[in-house]
Amino acid sequence: MKIAFVGKGGSGKTTVSSLFVRHLAARGIPVTAVDADINQHLGVALGLTDERAATLPPLGGRLGMIKEYLRGDNPRIPSAETMIKTTPPGTGSRLLRLDEDNPVFAECAEDVRLDGDASARLLVTGPFTEDDLGVACYHSKTGAVELLLNHLVDGRDEYVVVDMTAGSDSFASGMFTRFDMTFVVAEPTRKGISVYRQYRDYARDFGVELRVVGNKVQGPDDIEFLRAQAGDDLLVTVGHSDWVRALERGAPKPFGALEKPNARALRVLHAAADAAYTRRDWHRYTQQMVHFHLKNAASWGNERTGVDLAAQVDPSFVLGEAPSPQPV
Repeated sequence: MKIAFVGKGGSGKTTVSSLFVRHLAARGIPVTAVDADINQHLGVALGLTDERAATLPPLGGRLGMIKEYLRGDNPRIPSAETMIKTTPPGTGSRLLRLDEDNPVFAECAEDVRLDGDASARLLVTGPFTEDDLGVACYHSKTGAVELLLNHLVDGRDEYVVVDMTAGSDSFASGMFTRFDMTFVVAEPTRKGISVYRQYRDYARDFGVELRVVGNKVQGPDDIEFLRAQAGDDLLVTVGHSDWVRALERGAPKPFGALEKPNARALRVLHAAADAAYTRRDWHRYTQQMVHFHLKNAASWGNERTGVDLAAQVDPSFVLGEAPSPQPV
């Protein structure tokens, strides 16, 4: 299943998403973590050194390979150059499964050892570089993540956890509809709750599952404020963590030493995510993919590629009913 963590800059979404990844991995659940934020901090939050995290192979730097692989033998897509970030799969496309070997994972994924035998696969979009200044926006990086999510056939007992860009940036395309559950990490302040309100309002008509995780909560007044602002969407709160502070200081403790209230909060997130998957509708998921592809094609994609990208849509294709992937 696919889970997104969003929030304003400084809300703690990277910290909370990394704790959720550790929670899943500690239970032996296959988990792929994706850093889709412009500020690449998820690898460090999962225990990598700054130096090691800086050397991870970026998805954004391998976009050509990713497009060529996913295109497969789809007759509606004559070349990888005509694919954009919203291009949906169709008959002949190569699909991704989390339990397989494929060139995308081989070239772009890093296995990160956590505690004991626990580990997680990590993918990163890559940082915004000097070469991008003045010629590209950050969506050129996150487009690789959107393509992967569009072509991913995932199941209930395997997780993709995406640390999203700060704010409501994912509404620039249809990526906000790619998840079974979106957790909005919010501090108990007016600024902290603002991203939740944006997501709630933008996503209202798309059936997006949305719950609020109150972070940096210090007492009943903070909880009361969040409840007044988010109502029943407030799922759980997280308080101060000496465990997190030790990790940030370079002196990590075993994950089992995480404070009990915060460990309970992670179990609540896990239960909410599991329940959300039971409501997944592959037909609606595919229809939303096509909807946003047609919007992006009309607004900029057709002009940029020089072709009618609406022709890429395979009207008979439903992602969850797709056959096994083709051999490479």
